[in-house]
Amino acid sequence: MSQMCGIGPFVTIPLMVAAFGGPQAVLGWIAGAVLALVDGLVWAELGASLPGAGGSYAYLREAFQYRSGRLMPFLFVWTAMLFIPLIMSTGVVGFVQYLGFLWPHMTTGQGDLVGLALVALVTVLLWRRVDGIARLTTVTWGVMIAAVAAVVLASYTHFSPSRAFDWPAHAIALTHGQFWLGFAAGLTIGIYDYLGYNTAAYLGAELKDPGRVLPRAVLYSITGIMACYLLLQVGVLGVVDWREMLDPNSVASQSVASAVLERTWGRSAADVVTVLILVTAFASVLTGLLGGSRVPYDAARDGVFFRAYGRLHERHGFPVLGLLTMSVVTAAGFYLSRHLADGAQHPPLTVLIDLLTTVMVLVQAFAQILAVTVLRRRRPGLARPYRMWLYPAPSIVAAVGWLVVYGYADRNSPGFHPIEWSLAWVALGTAAFLVWARRERTWPFGPREVREEFPAPAT
Repeated sequence: MSQMCGIGPFVTIPLMVAAFGGPQAVLGWIAGAVLALVDGLVWAELGASLPGAGGSYAYLREAFQYRSGRLMPFLFVWTAMLFIPLIMSTGVVGFVQYLGFLWPHMTTGQGDLVGLALVALVTVLLWRRVDGIARLTTVTWGVMIAAVAAVVLASYTHFSPSRAFDWPAHAIALTHGQFWLGFAAGLTIGIYDYLGYNTAAYLGAELKDPGRVLPRAVLYSITGIMACYLLLQVGVLGVVDWREMLDPNSVASQSVASAVLERTWGRSAADVVTVLILVTAFASVLTGLLGGSRVPYDAARDGVFFRAYGRLHERHGFPVLGLLTMSVVTAAGFYLSRHLADGAQHPPLTVLIDLLTTVMVLVQAFAQILAVTVLRRRRPGLARPYRMWLYPAPSIVAAVGWLVVYGYADRNSPGFHPIEWSLAWVALGTAAFLVWARRERTWPFGPREVREEFPAPAT
């Protein structure tokens, strides 16, 4: 839950209001939770039946190795090396936005330097053994909880129902195309904010009872975070007029939590909570790059990615190339989003969210949904301590939800072509796979190796 929340709601509440055009934005959090729940059941079945380290690349390897060798796990790692650091880029953008509340006259250039320096600092801090970092993340988790609690408490001590539920006329016009465009944009923002519900699946090898733990971890975390987001969204709308969030030059659009605290408990309280949010943003980037840098390392050690990513620092034992690659992409994503985005029309966060979700959908979301069916048919005897409820209904609903996110991406970010960029990135990854496969003499340039690491239980 701490990974799911992070700085997300503090920076996306105004985006959600803008997407829906009013306080009916609460629908976005609910829709995002529904998609997260049904997709989470996909993760739960795969994680319970294939409880190993690696998460997605292990599931895709097991399901698709019979026809395409190591292509699918390779492509997952390839896309993860783009969408994981882009998620971290959103944290850097959020950090700079909230810093603007404490530094109101910060220029664009100064903001760029702050963001790039933040990425550099995180990289330096991760250039060490992981032991001390674990203690740091525990502290920052407490800071995040304190920031959320402060905003919620402040909101409801000065709550105005008439302001919170000031829905515009025809707020839910199901027959109007503009509503569905806003809904798709809100669903994309919502699922971005719920990302992290799959974290427990990456720890499958360390769980004593994954068939019991994984489904509960998914369901409880999503339900709890949904309640938190709804409290935040409704509470903020009860203090700040939603129309202010549409003005790109207002504090409400850039630092909405700070605006809430300033109007309820005064400037000093707002400054304190803003510092807490800055710490939360910093921690989200730190922990994200910490975990993300291990993805190509695990895959390389497992023989499904470039060997160079499987090397550790001689003294401190961390994956050097994975950390450097993701740090560079994080910095580039932050910088380019600020200079290519078109201010109010296309905020940097919106562009980043659309890009990272489209890249993630193709290989991770769609492929994993298909992997559940493939494994059920090809390996019916595989131990499944948890089987998806009402199969295949959740898979179908998840596929439709992800299709909406993907299909509307170009319309949500016109001029940036996230769909085309995602297809190009996957095509480039396929070409990289062919180069790697030829060097490794594996399929399609060698025998197709089938390695069933999770055999059926003995009868």
